[in-house]
Amino acid sequence: MSLTMNKLEVKHLDTPDERRAAEKTRLDLNHLGEYTIGRMTMEPGWAWSECIKPVVQTDSCRLMHVGYCVSGSLETVLDDGTRATITAGDSYTIPPGHDAHVVGDEPYVAIEFASAEAYGLPPTK
Repeated sequence: MSLTMNKLEVKHLDTPDERRAAEKTRLDLNHLGEYTIGRMTMEPGWAWSECIKPVVQTDSCRLMHVGYCVSGSLETVLDDGTRATITAGDSYTIPPGHDAHVVGDEPYVAIEFASAEAYGLPPTK
């Protein structure tokens, strides 16, 4: 797949093109040509299995994530048991097949580059 850019665009995530919300979750999206950049905010107590699984109806998250953590802390557990904690200042990749939960009492805020377009959408029929 070849992605291209043919115009200058500047958009602010405080006034996003699209906003999605699920339990304890907010996703602000800006669509920039063939790219979508998202800011994910998960509140304390958020867990993928409790807040997003009921929406997407899969056993674990099937998306690949590439992003940067702005603040907060998120523990991610792959289906094979491998785990890592993402904290402020970390860049990360998370392969498909995982669960995650916010650690502590601070919201987790991250900028997502790879899966923001598809995150938190119910299955298509």
